[in-house]
Amino acid sequence: MSDYIRTRMEAGSWIRKMFDESAELKARHGEDEVFDLSLGNPLLEPPAPFFDCLRRLSDQRGRGDHRYMSNAGYPEIRRRVAEHLAAKKIFPTSADRVVMTVGAGGAINIVLRTILDPGDEVILLAPYFVEYTYYVENYGGIPRIVQTDDRFNLDLAAIESAITSKTKAILINSPNNPTGRVYSAERVKGLLSILADKSRKAGRAIYLLSDEPYRPIVYDGARLPDLLGTYPDSFFIFSWSKALSIPGDRIGFVAVHEGMNDMRIAPGLVFANRILGFVNAPATLQHAVADLLDLEVDVGHYQVRRDLLYRGLSEAGFEVVKPEGAFYMFPRTPIADDVRFCREALAQRVLVVPGSGFGRPGHVRMAYCTTEASIRGAVEGLARLFKRLKP
Repeated sequence: MSDYIRTRMEAGSWIRKMFDESAELKARHGEDEVFDLSLGNPLLEPPAPFFDCLRRLSDQRGRGDHRYMSNAGYPEIRRRVAEHLAAKKIFPTSADRVVMTVGAGGAINIVLRTILDPGDEVILLAPYFVEYTYYVENYGGIPRIVQTDDRFNLDLAAIESAITSKTKAILINSPNNPTGRVYSAERVKGLLSILADKSRKAGRAIYLLSDEPYRPIVYDGARLPDLLGTYPDSFFIFSWSKALSIPGDRIGFVAVHEGMNDMRIAPGLVFANRILGFVNAPATLQHAVADLLDLEVDVGHYQVRRDLLYRGLSEAGFEVVKPEGAFYMFPRTPIADDVRFCREALAQRVLVVPGSGFGRPGHVRMAYCTTEASIRGAVEGLARLFKRLKP
């Protein structure tokens, strides 16, 4: 085993231990007596039209739908994706700048493979999706961690001061995993202004990667600021994992801004898709999602669970920012040691994830894409634990 993999696995050993404990707890107490808020793996089934579409596709013969296609994906599907983004005023692009990918993770990796040289820095905003640091390091990049503010919004001064001569990109995620935060339009506008100014002074692009798999899951009238269209050196990344509740099917895309001057970037993404071993996005899923571009999961399903968990944690005394999107909550722990808190929660048969893994110690991530019964059981156990640990 390489030293890199060994050290990274050792750093995450407490997560593996938690998963092992989960299996043991469920075997000992039964599935219904263990309250697992650790994984963002939605129990909500995909909408009925998704299955109708799969049945229709399975009946088709003689079109060669399961052969190789361009590494970028089917041209017609890429065109429909580009037109959808334009019609919804989400992101300006064209079919030749869309690459169908193996989920959002695949999309982020092919972008980073295309733009990074060893030693290049990528700014990550903490708390961040736990895999981001590994994605950057995959290609010799250096993660540069910048904390958001105490409400998990963009800290523009901190971002500006973190940009150096080695900064190649910034990766943002809104609605955010693990906080559920939707970055405000004012702060996003400020971020784009900073990037434009720094790029101009550097004489080269600082790229913006916007990872938005939770885009359709927002609450209380929240709106995502569709401001990426004003920054030409940007990538829009999307996955249907959460939008259609199909994370196991691994289908997404990356779109390059129509104004990006470097004409080599889009072909570079296609080449990276091939040489990283993805080859192409799954053929059947490409056809399926292209027919379902306006279909989304029931957001009300998640809002009920968000409100249930938020109310329970608040009444128990936790300090927690109410999520505006996604299906995660990121409360502050009553003790500084978030890993210890998670271990103590196991005694209550509750599984949550330490914020340390997301770059923000002193918090825990809770995924409420589970049953209401599991949320109620978790709240009861966490309330008991909070009362015992609170100084």
